[in-house]
Amino acid sequence: EEEEWPAWVRPLLKTSFFGPCKQHASASTHGHKSECNMYCLHCNNGSLCSLCLASPSHKHHPAIQIRRSSYHDVIRASEIQKFVDITGVQTYIINAAKIVFLNERPQPRPAKGLTNTNTNTNTCRCLVCHRTLLHSFAFCSLACKIVGTSKNFRKEKLCMEMGRSDSEKSNKEHGHGHGHGRRRIIKNKIDQMSFTPSTPPQAQTAAKRRKGVPHRAPMAGVLLVQY
Repeated sequence: EEEEWPAWVRPLLKTSFFGPCKQHASASTHGHKSECNMYCLHCNNGSLCSLCLASPSHKHHPAIQIRRSSYHDVIRASEIQKFVDITGVQTYIINAAKIVFLNERPQPRPAKGLTNTNTNTNTCRCLVCHRTLLHSFAFCSLACKIVGTSKNFRKEKLCMEMGRSDSEKSNKEHGHGHGHGRRRIIKNKIDQMSFTPSTPPQAQTAAKRRKGVPHRAPMAGVLLVQY
């Protein structure tokens, strides 16, 4: 069955954090950080600063704090796992605390001139974005787990695997792969181009005249009468 997620999870992943709080912009002049790195799980209305969260309107509301790592939003594993199941999501150690990334990150690009020489087929990769993972994790972020545990994703993945299996089976039955099939097509084309008829067609000749049939001159049989 498809895993159910709280109503605030998807809005949380789309929220921008660490911008200045417009409501408490003046607080920064008094030595207080007014950046919006908090999120109220009850109100579910965007990022908040610590002063917003301390107001009576958010009293006793569950909230989480978002942190930054390499310009990406992260959250401590001990904090988020109180509300959602993060089993299978890759964790990292930052400042002696385990964290998880909220969203998928851009794939690292190999250095110019280098090729991927890793031939280990047992390398773990994210089931959604295929980022390389450590150990036996299945997802690189909370967002990828939400996508990867959805019913539609599992259905599409199953269809792709079935299609790949049918394609490989068909290739084996018709020449053991694409290489043999391609060579067969080329050979057939060559055979067609080099084919010549065993007996060339005979040229049409004029009809032979029958023997013994007289042929008169054009004026034969015309009587000329002189006066």
